[in-house]
Amino acid sequence: MGSLNREFDFDWVDAFSQEPFCGNGCAVVYDDGILSDQSCLNFVKETSLVECTFISSSDIADFRVRYFLSDREIPFAGHPTIATAMSLISRGKHDTNKLVFETLAGLIQVEVGQLGDQVKISMTQPKPKFGLTIDKKVLSKIGGIPENSILSKPQVVSTGLPFPIVVVDTLNTLQKVKIDYHAFDKFRATVPEKDLMEPFWVCLNSPRRTGLTFSRLLLQSSGRNEDPFTGSATGAMAAFLWASGLIRNTKFTAHQGDYLGRPGEAEVEIICARGSISGIKVTGSAYILMTGKLKI
Repeated sequence: MGSLNREFDFDWVDAFSQEPFCGNGCAVVYDDGILSDQSCLNFVKETSLVECTFISSSDIADFRVRYFLSDREIPFAGHPTIATAMSLISRGKHDTNKLVFETLAGLIQVEVGQLGDQVKISMTQPKPKFGLTIDKKVLSKIGGIPENSILSKPQVVSTGLPFPIVVVDTLNTLQKVKIDYHAFDKFRATVPEKDLMEPFWVCLNSPRRTGLTFSRLLLQSSGRNEDPFTGSATGAMAAFLWASGLIRNTKFTAHQGDYLGRPGEAEVEIICARGSISGIKVTGSAYILMTGKLKI
């Protein structure tokens, strides 16, 4: 067996939560662009996390951030962005309250604030792109729920990563969603959007006292069956709800993860200028669960 002579610092961060074992975990690896794509994929598989980030220097931003699932690299992801910012701050690698990340989805603006003793991290996701509208029958079959339980015609929306956004009538319906992955694969083969993710299922209600929305993302291609909190889809969801006239306020609280025992929360702001959405700001907390060294 060959010697392990490379070490890379990493932090394991629970994003969209102030507490350990809540929200969504992400390992932030400081590899400075050294690790191969296959090594990055292998590391994500080893952690059984949904996504991990790999950090290096950038000529056009404060840092370059790469996002990996267990089977591929993706342009952008929400909770790993929050986790990455928290890691950088805790390690003293950035000394102002604003950061810019170079990603495959473009430059992502990140702000760091303080609310009492809580660190709050905001990312401004790009101007939404509204893609294919989808017949309710298609998503009804994919999700195994009645067609009449879907409130508005679903649509693919991206604020860095494309998701079909599906709004359902009740929390009971949301809890019953079970993906037919064969049907989803057939649908995905007909869609022009690159990097299309699984549907994001949304209810305009929450099992908690506060919060406007509660959502689920059932996964096909990662080490988990369901994502505890999905920051990128939360941005796409906000854009869809506003554009569809399903919400009137530009600010609201989004919840996810309760059914997994990992409750997460984000504050969402739809940035509008003259009625047009220019971006989505998603804000959350983060908790550094562990730090260590990757030897590979």
